[in-house]
Amino acid sequence: MRQAVGQARKARGRGAARIGVVAAIVLVAACGGAGEKAATPVAAAPDTILPVPAESLLTQDSTSRSILRGMALLVATKDSLPRHVGNELHCTSCHLNKGRKPFGNPLVGVTNRYPSLWARTGTTVTVEDRINDCFRRSLHGTPLPAGSAELRDMVAYLTWLSKDLPSGQHKGLGVDSIPLISPDTIRGKTQFAMYCSRCHGAEGQGGKNLGVQHPGPPLWGPHSWTIGSGMGRQRIVSAFVHHHMPFDAPGFVADSIANDVAGFIISRPRPDFPGKELDWPNGDAPDDVPYATKAKSKGAAPRQ
Repeated sequence: MRQAVGQARKARGRGAARIGVVAAIVLVAACGGAGEKAATPVAAAPDTILPVPAESLLTQDSTSRSILRGMALLVATKDSLPRHVGNELHCTSCHLNKGRKPFGNPLVGVTNRYPSLWARTGTTVTVEDRINDCFRRSLHGTPLPAGSAELRDMVAYLTWLSKDLPSGQHKGLGVDSIPLISPDTIRGKTQFAMYCSRCHGAEGQGGKNLGVQHPGPPLWGPHSWTIGSGMGRQRIVSAFVHHHMPFDAPGFVADSIANDVAGFIISRPRPDFPGKELDWPNGDAPDDVPYATKAKSKGAAPRQ
């Protein structure tokens, strides 16, 4: 009799566990929003499918050492250049997989495109200018001195990344795009708590002290990027979230949820960027730039 009772209790326990799993699945689907198809996890694309050279081919010659130093600076920017970084981000916080991941803000092909006219400044800029702009806007820091070894090493790495990509071919660069819709920041806050807080912290403070395998960077507050960063734009953050987050299950969230999460992240306070009102001097600022520019009133068509 005791044996029979024990078996019955085990059976009820297994049944309850199954019910619990089903309930959890239903809850996740319900949180996607009424009438919206629940997102399905998809296999992550290979980290490196862009035509990049093999690190194993680097030797101990001076050029290889410069490339390796530049790569290390991108990965450990805050630790390596503390006087030039004012927050808790690294270059690879936004340029995934050492700048090699397709549509993860890759750096492959960058040196093939500069010098070039940049709409944000209305001037012709070099790759060194763009690197230092990231130090100022995204890393909330100060530019590297012209001609410095650190700047030369970073350019050496970017040049090496680009050497196997034919000039003019830049497929996979940028962050791709998803349909941009007006975000529901209230729902975005809920979705952030569900999908993002375990790596980025409940208050977006970053996961450095959370004990997780892949701690995420701060997404708002004094240790995150400035309002003048490219990551301050709805289109860019939405696509980044949709294609690459959560880190261990990229592609899990539907595009509408990614828009909501991005809208919530962008709505949170972050460092200012003095002089941002002078951006896009020709009046063609994209519609999702989160601040006013003086030239926007000229009525030029916005950029996408």
